[in-house]
Amino acid sequence: MKWVAADVEMYQKAAEYVDTAIVPLLPVSFGEDMKQNASMAEFTGILTSQLEKQFRGRIFLLPDFVYIKDAEGSLNGLKDWENTLLDKQFSHIFYVTCDSRWRQREKDLSGNVLWIPSLSLDQMHEQQKVAIVEDQVKQLLCLFTEKWEEK
Repeated sequence: MKWVAADVEMYQKAAEYVDTAIVPLLPVSFGEDMKQNASMAEFTGILTSQLEKQFRGRIFLLPDFVYIKDAEGSLNGLKDWENTLLDKQFSHIFYVTCDSRWRQREKDLSGNVLWIPSLSLDQMHEQQKVAIVEDQVKQLLCLFTEKWEEK
């Protein structure tokens, strides 16, 4: 389910079956790495949309958590999200990001940080994009299943 009115309505009717939240983490900057951050956002968006399709009815894909890349305070804002999600009975929270700095912050969070190296999709043909994203999704499917089985 996605953060759209029709899916929210479906979630409200079946919330007890939806135990997993996915939160895309997207950095924004206006410096030299602006294009790289835009690519990261594009790749993360495509990947999380595919994950949502695979696990529709079990996961809720939340809106992007967007933060200024070099600003402090992102972790505190994310912890507020996390506390709210845990209060709403999401027993599994996955943060999907291409920003490797979140890997060091995972210990401060209850959820799982899934760091995926970003690929620039703007120079690829559509078939290449689909194949790469499908491969990544297959790898993540196993990881999701492992985490679900742990609890």
